Amino acid sequence: MASSPITIKHTKSGAQFTIYPYGAHVTSVKTAEGKELLFLSRDAILDGSKAIRGGIPLCFPQFGQPDQSMPQHGFLRNNYWREVENSRFDDDVSAGISMELSLKDVVNSRGGKWDTDTTLDAKCTYSVKILPDGFTTTICMYNLGEESFNFQVLLHNYFLVQDRMALNGDVCNVKGLEGYAVDDKVSGEKYVCDKPVTIPQKLIIDRVYDPPKETIDLNLTISAGPSHNLSLTASGEVDGKLVSVSGVVWNPHEEKAKGSSLYKYVCDM
Repeated sequence: MASSPITIKHTKSGAQFTIYPYGAHVTSVKTAEGKELLFLSRDAILDGSKAIRGGIPLCFPQFGQPDQSMPQHGFLRNNYWREVENSRFDDDVSAGISMELSLKDVVNSRGGKWDTDTTLDAKCTYSVKILPDGFTTTICMYNLGEESFNFQVLLHNYFLVQDRMALNGDVCNVKGLEGYAVDDKVSGEKYVCDKPVTIPQKLIIDRVYDPPKETIDLNLTISAGPSHNLSLTASGEVDGKLVSVSGVVWNPHEEKAKGSSLYKYVCDM
């Protein structure tokens, strides 16, 4: 199984990204101007012995650990993926690659109804495309068995914040979640968001934002520094039917950061 990182470069613009087969984990995205968009912890382990911290970890069949019989965040991020044959491309508009993981190849982080004795069967494909000024990611889950299953899937984006300014709400904030129902996993509070989201000075932030009725896609503007603004759009469908997309904003602050430079990133999923 290939383990070396793969760098995909858009020849026409110079924009590029790096993806590791372990976890199909994107660790770097650079625009045509060379601006890095993602944060990677200086303590990230890149040898396939544990999940990579930073970049874009993939979570399935659960986010967090609501089901204690399964590992936190599931198994996508802790197994080696295969490159889809003939999936690489580089044309005038963009460049990209696709990876895939079949349940039969999952050896780490199984449990619960997805343990080795499961009657379920599934496959995941993950496609990443780089453009001169941004990137797109597409994750698809295929049920290959006869049983249906409930699941959560999430792309855990660590966006790089310029100049260690994650705690400066004037230049680091998330807009577009106004009107969303908030489930604060730290305080236990539930309320409706009524202003842009900022990172508290002395608190861990871990909040789930569920959309108002009839809101389907997630559309955010992320300010990640004085001259670093990102637009994020997320959409989803199940069995061909559009479904609403929730968001998560997270920063562990000093208590849980363990030296990973908490001032340098904000996570939006």
